[in-house]
Amino acid sequence: MFNFSLKQLSDLLAAKKISSAELTREFLGRINRLNPLYNAFITVNEEASLQQALVADSKIAQGLAQPLTGIPVAQKDIFCSKGWRTTCGSKILSNFIAPYDAHVVERFKERGMVNLGKTNMDEFAMGSSNETSYYGPVKNPWDVKAVPGGSSGGSAAAVAARMAPAAIGTDTGGSIRQPAALCGISGIKPTYGVVSRYGMIAFASSLDQGGPMARSAEDLALMLNVMAGFDARDSTSLKRPPEDYTRDLAKRLAGLKIGLPREYFAEGLSDDVARAVEAAVGQYRKLGATTVEISLPNTKLSIPVYYVLAPAEASSNLSRYDGVRYGYRAPQYNDLLDMYRRTRAQGFGAEVKRRILIGTYVLSHGYYDAYYLKAQKLRRLIAQDFSEAFKKCDVIMGPTSPTAAFNIGEKSGDPVQMYLSDIYTIAVNLAGLPGMSIPCGFGNKKLPVGLHIIGNYFSEARMLNIAHQYQQATDWHKRMPEGI
Repeated sequence: MFNFSLKQLSDLLAAKKISSAELTREFLGRINRLNPLYNAFITVNEEASLQQALVADSKIAQGLAQPLTGIPVAQKDIFCSKGWRTTCGSKILSNFIAPYDAHVVERFKERGMVNLGKTNMDEFAMGSSNETSYYGPVKNPWDVKAVPGGSSGGSAAAVAARMAPAAIGTDTGGSIRQPAALCGISGIKPTYGVVSRYGMIAFASSLDQGGPMARSAEDLALMLNVMAGFDARDSTSLKRPPEDYTRDLAKRLAGLKIGLPREYFAEGLSDDVARAVEAAVGQYRKLGATTVEISLPNTKLSIPVYYVLAPAEASSNLSRYDGVRYGYRAPQYNDLLDMYRRTRAQGFGAEVKRRILIGTYVLSHGYYDAYYLKAQKLRRLIAQDFSEAFKKCDVIMGPTSPTAAFNIGEKSGDPVQMYLSDIYTIAVNLAGLPGMSIPCGFGNKKLPVGLHIIGNYFSEARMLNIAHQYQQATDWHKRMPEGI
């Protein structure tokens, strides 16, 4: 059952061969057994989850079930869920109980889906390894000495360890795709604005985007059908006709033109990852696709541009955490200003403080033009690179991450090396494009490798088709860690 797809589980529920309550208990039992080892969940509320499952069972009994009704999923602890502790992996929100639901959570509830719990993450989504969490690092189910990737590492580990059939994450610079790659699962970041950011605690508002994480492209499509949609409460939400993201899954790939950026297969890419990605591209050729070499000349600029713009937005967004209205407050202080200082000094971790300081600096008088404004101009050039590339191909492919999962602590002392692990994913967020990662093999240490698929705006259905056809011809997405 733990290896069943979302469609298989939905069919079982619809046929009343299992109840949502029974299914939820099975996964909760698995969380209780495995979470002490992997630290994938921050908050589990069995009573609340089972109550949601009973509501789902009632809907099924009344014939009101929709696709995925009764399915339990995990939620990254960045999404507000009414009545649930929502910490964003931080100390400063460690006692925050969300008074409302995020738009995505609302849509899950409307469908009768069950919240299994809130997954661990890098503090305020700032990290590439899940080591900045106040609640300790998440362990990779393929090797507990290795990182699961970040910031949605808890969601990725939960799916990889079969503690949840699917999960939701967020992606600001690769935070869905990179952990998906490192944990051997599938994940998609849709076009910016397709999934509402309402109730999703902000890191960098012009880059953040929610998306699903699951074992297969088919499961991602089913999840995205629920998550996508216009929300008037989010000014960046796009008003578009509803889509069925499963509609193209069965289409053949004959005639597909794949662009391979020469910058993605250059210095910095490990040999084992390169071999796995090249083998995946070879499989696509067998499926009828052709390849063409393309160039994304401003790829190297994506890291410095991102680490100017994202911290700038973060420094503004995180100013609301001051101990006045909610969250942690320093126990001792002399006056209001001292309370601000002590609360923020005690409540934020080192990486968050670093980014707040960088962001405040680049927005300050005398440096705005030199850093922030210049970064915005370069962001436009990066987007133009993709626009030119898509004139020559239908989709772009490459590695998701330059290496397979590295060990916990290996890069934590060198922020620059940590930041470089997102070199292939960040540009997609800067351009607002959809991107996804699917498993395509294993590296030298038998750790998963991810294939990165980048599409043009609003081409999610086509990308999911491309991924699904590959997964029909291979079984990488079905592999699971030993001993679980």
